[in-house]
Amino acid sequence: MKPKTVVITGGASGIGRATAELLFGAGVQVGILDANASNIARTMDKLRLQGPEGSAIGVPCDVSDEKDVQRAFAHIEGRFGPLDGLVANAGIGTGGGLLHELDYDTWQRVLAVNLTGVFLSCKYALQSMLHYHTRGSIVCTSSPAAFVSMAAGEVPAYSATKGGVSALVRTLAIDYASYGVRVNAVVPGATETPLMWDDVPLSDRERLRAQVAQEIPLGRLAEPIEPARAVVWLLSDASTYVTGSHLVCDGGILAKGSISV
Repeated sequence: MKPKTVVITGGASGIGRATAELLFGAGVQVGILDANASNIARTMDKLRLQGPEGSAIGVPCDVSDEKDVQRAFAHIEGRFGPLDGLVANAGIGTGGGLLHELDYDTWQRVLAVNLTGVFLSCKYALQSMLHYHTRGSIVCTSSPAAFVSMAAGEVPAYSATKGGVSALVRTLAIDYASYGVRVNAVVPGATETPLMWDDVPLSDRERLRAQVAQEIPLGRLAEPIEPARAVVWLLSDASTYVTGSHLVCDGGILAKGSISV
C-alpha cells in the first residue's frame, strides 16, 4: 500500500466499512465520514478490536452539506496530515418509482447525497492533494445503473446520480492527471449491505435475495469485502497506471444479456 491517509465517505457501513477495515489492517490512517453516528461508533469499536496496525478517526458528516464536508476534511487533515486517498462512497437508494410520480424533494435529496456529495468530497480531497503536492488516488462508487437500466426499473433518481458520478470520474481523471492524481470508479453489483435492502420489507428479503442471486451469473450476491478489495487495489501502488477507469465488480451482471432464455 502507498496511501498513508485515506478518507472514506459512507465509511461506517457496507462497502465503505469493509474498505476501512482492509486499509486499517494494512497500516493506513483512515478517516471515516458517515451520517450515522451510531454506525461510526460500532465501526470504531471493531477497528480497535482488530488491532493496532493503523489509526482511525470517525467524524459524523452530511456529505451534501459543504460546510460539514469542509469541517470534516479539515479535522482529519489536522489529525493525520495531508490526504493521499479518497473513497467517495456515501450514497442513498431512495427515490424509486416512476418519474412522473416522483416528488421534487426526493429527487433533490438523492442528487444531493449521491452526486453533490461526491463533488464535495472530491473537491476537498483534491484541495489537500494539490496543496501538499500529493500524488493521490480517488475512488468513487458508481453502479451498473450508470450504464444500463435496472431490470426491475423505477430508479430514475439513483440511476441519474450514478451516471453523473461516472461522467465526473472521467472528467476528473483528465483534469488532474498532470498533477499526479488518479481518479477511478468501482462498480459494485448486488452486495449484502444495508443499502441493498433499504426499501425492501423484512418479510420479502429472503425471497428477493434468492431471485436476485438467480439473475447473477456467479449465482450469489457479493459480500462487502469483495468490492472493497477492488477499491483498495485502485488506491494502491498496484494500479499506478490506471486512471479514468471503471473496475466492475458485479458478478457478471453487466456482461449478461437481458433475456434469461
